[in-house]
Amino acid sequence: MFSKFPQKLTAPFGLLNDEAKLAFRSRPEGISKLASTRNISETDSYWDQYFALFDTPSDVFSLISPHDIRRALLDAPENIATLIRVVTSRLFNLVSDHTFPSQTGASVASYATSLIKAAYSERNTTKEVLNSIRILSRVLPVVFEVEGESNAFELEVLWKKVEVDEDSVGSPATTETIQFVIEDEDEDDVETGQEDTTAPQSSGAKPKPRKTLPSLGEKLFTCINDLLFCCGFTLPTRIQVDHYKINYVIWEKGVGSTSDPGPNHAFDSNKTEVLRLLLVLLSRQIYVTPSSLFTKPSFYSLHVVRKTPRRDVLTLLCSLLNTVMNSTTSNITIGSVAGKLPYNHLVFKGEDSRSALVGMCLQVLCVLLDFQSGPARDVVADGGDNSSPAPTAHTNAFRYFLAKLHRTQDFTFILDGITSILEQQLAISNDLLPGSRKSVAYVPEAIIFFWKAIELNKKFRAYLLDSDKSVDVLAYLLCYSLEIKDKPQQHGLCRALSYIIQTLSAEPAFGNKLSSSVKIQVPTKWASSGSAADFMINAIYSIVATTSGALNSIYPALIIALSNAAPYFKNLSVVASTRLIQLFTSFSNPLFLLSDESHPRLLFFMLEIFNSVIFHHLSDNPNLLYSIITAHKTFEDLGTFTLSRGLREIKRVQLAKEEQARQAERNRKNEPTNSGDGTEDAHAEKTRLLQTESNSALELSRETESSAREPDSDDIDDSTGDDPAVTRPLMSPISEAPTASITATATSEKARGKMRARRSLSLDTTSSVERIAAAGIGRNGFLPTQEWVTSWQQGLPLDTVMLVISELLPKVQNLQAGRQKASTTGTITDFLQSVTLVDVLPPAPPLYPRRFLWSDASVVWLTSLIWGEIYVHGMSPLGIWNSTNVRLFFVKHTPTQQRQITETMSSVVGGLFSPARQGSGRS
Repeated sequence: MFSKFPQKLTAPFGLLNDEAKLAFRSRPEGISKLASTRNISETDSYWDQYFALFDTPSDVFSLISPHDIRRALLDAPENIATLIRVVTSRLFNLVSDHTFPSQTGASVASYATSLIKAAYSERNTTKEVLNSIRILSRVLPVVFEVEGESNAFELEVLWKKVEVDEDSVGSPATTETIQFVIEDEDEDDVETGQEDTTAPQSSGAKPKPRKTLPSLGEKLFTCINDLLFCCGFTLPTRIQVDHYKINYVIWEKGVGSTSDPGPNHAFDSNKTEVLRLLLVLLSRQIYVTPSSLFTKPSFYSLHVVRKTPRRDVLTLLCSLLNTVMNSTTSNITIGSVAGKLPYNHLVFKGEDSRSALVGMCLQVLCVLLDFQSGPARDVVADGGDNSSPAPTAHTNAFRYFLAKLHRTQDFTFILDGITSILEQQLAISNDLLPGSRKSVAYVPEAIIFFWKAIELNKKFRAYLLDSDKSVDVLAYLLCYSLEIKDKPQQHGLCRALSYIIQTLSAEPAFGNKLSSSVKIQVPTKWASSGSAADFMINAIYSIVATTSGALNSIYPALIIALSNAAPYFKNLSVVASTRLIQLFTSFSNPLFLLSDESHPRLLFFMLEIFNSVIFHHLSDNPNLLYSIITAHKTFEDLGTFTLSRGLREIKRVQLAKEEQARQAERNRKNEPTNSGDGTEDAHAEKTRLLQTESNSALELSRETESSAREPDSDDIDDSTGDDPAVTRPLMSPISEAPTASITATATSEKARGKMRARRSLSLDTTSSVERIAAAGIGRNGFLPTQEWVTSWQQGLPLDTVMLVISELLPKVQNLQAGRQKASTTGTITDFLQSVTLVDVLPPAPPLYPRRFLWSDASVVWLTSLIWGEIYVHGMSPLGIWNSTNVRLFFVKHTPTQQRQITETMSSVVGGLFSPARQGSGRS
């Protein structure tokens, strides 16, 4: 009865085949044969081991290295071509075979049965399909890398079409059952089958006595679509119709579906592996240079977004979308419970299969919705001046159908899903135990998908801005920006967040929501009292003030967002008003202004903010008006700014800092060596340093004062901000009387004339010595000149602010002179609430919000950002694109850290709570 029992078992019941795996790396009949033996036949038994040897993705990625594939491509490229043909042929045959998928179960008995079947060497078709997918995912990135932009090998292997007699192949009937309908408006010819002139094969118009079979690449994409909707492999068997195991139904409830089969660990894992292969195929574009991204589009991406049948596009799009949006409402699993334990990521290895699937769905979604290259670029529909490019069903079907969503319940479902992901991340940041929970891995992709949704679907953007969650979304985005602003590897995402905020701020509905309060629980370190406008101002100030110029590229978008929203600012708090003035003071610092050619535009945007508030809600913002009047000297000095004055001011500040350092050194030498209380000495030293700084700056200011008035050091040096809770008095006892330099007139025309005259009188020429000094200020070879200063200085919109100052400053001074100082602030704000300058100010200009406009450079940048995030996520645990020459972006490798004791513990006990039998192989 035991005659069929295997005679030799290398491990108990064949559970582990480590010897065979080691032999695959060491013996001549293993991986080395790919390069050492030429022209291996497709029927050779050598290929069988590729389908039965590996048990997990990590096995494939660790036992087959990129070096092995690269060496074979150089020494025996026909073997790699044969490997691809053999694997894809086996994959196609298995999908159509009645034995696939193999019956699997989660019970111990069924697992033991599968071990006994393995011992008897019975065929496991599901394992063979998975191994085929894993091998292709490992081999193709190396093929893409070696080929680069000259893809002759790929054209021959994957995209070459074969003609056969029509009698030799039957014409399969294609029936499409659409689960739901998305309105197409005038795009009824979605599947007209137009000729694709960008296909990699020739397209000569000839009579067709012979039938052209699909290329290997086309059949591979069809097979991937079938596997994503295969009952028993990625979908429950109970929804199978008769003997047709491929059923194109949406995975979960949500957009386009009301049925929910429920999560299944095995199905989720299989979906992740199939989507990984799809992502690998779409990654072809990261192996071309940015300059070639539009001119040499990826055949793989073009085929998916332009040639995928409508049924498949709709079903796949909604399946990916619903899986992501249901990520926070999934059923409880061991992995998800372990993921909520404090510090679990420091002890347990592995990833919840559900989380891995959600991340993979988001990555595929972002790539498909982002792709615009060659004929997949958006087109202008009517050619009008006001029309913007938009996708069509023939350019990118995924972008097109996302833009066509229109049902309110779909918008609610998507918005709830996105806010749930952002809320989950914010809760981790707001945890009482810092670092106790791991960040949500797919937050960057969720943010990019949200950007694509509001960019493509105008109805969804309008729904978002009209809903009560618009302020919450703004708070989530700003909080996440504050969280990652100090991480250099996340600065690209910070830039994307700034563009999203700019996009939202350009809508009038956004401004109307700014008067409401932020309802979400903001971390204490970022919280601020007041309205959403106050929080927005304080958050942007924190981003700018605490990054020390490291995020200069995002400053314009953030300040433009404030400028777009400024006409709707009402009742700004003292803190927010002070922050705006501090931003203006920092941007008007001569060292900042003269260091880069683009910096003066930030001053322009800040002045637009003040002008918008003055024109639209002057009396509703007494705190900001008071802050403007308090900082009148900064505005006046900006109106007479020249290059020579800026250089002198920079020199003055440098001398002040040097004198401060010398004085601190002298004080330190004069200190007694023995101190009784170190805390008191530290406080005393700090007091002395502050006093020394104030005195030295004051003395230097008096020594360098000339006919042209110089800004105070407190107004120039932005390294130390003012306390927002304390309002400084308008007049300092040691300052000159400001009324002498203020143009106090009642008519705007006279005020303008005097201000223009004052500006013209202040212009002077720059000597050669000052030009040489300016050469050390500009960055990246920029040399500021007086002509350049004049070009932007005379274009600053200072007139409105100067009119307000000239009208209100004398009145405020009179109030200060006639009342006690303790009650001055309240009295002045009450007075400013009642002022009106209708007869003084010109008519309010029309509102022209600055929207974010896409360009070729921004499209390439976002594509690089998306694939950069995907590349980093793919490094662990498999290393999908590691050790390949990526050309779309630069990969900077950091030195590996020393193994910690937690890694050792994780290696010992990680498998106990790991949701999948998957090692953490590294390449």
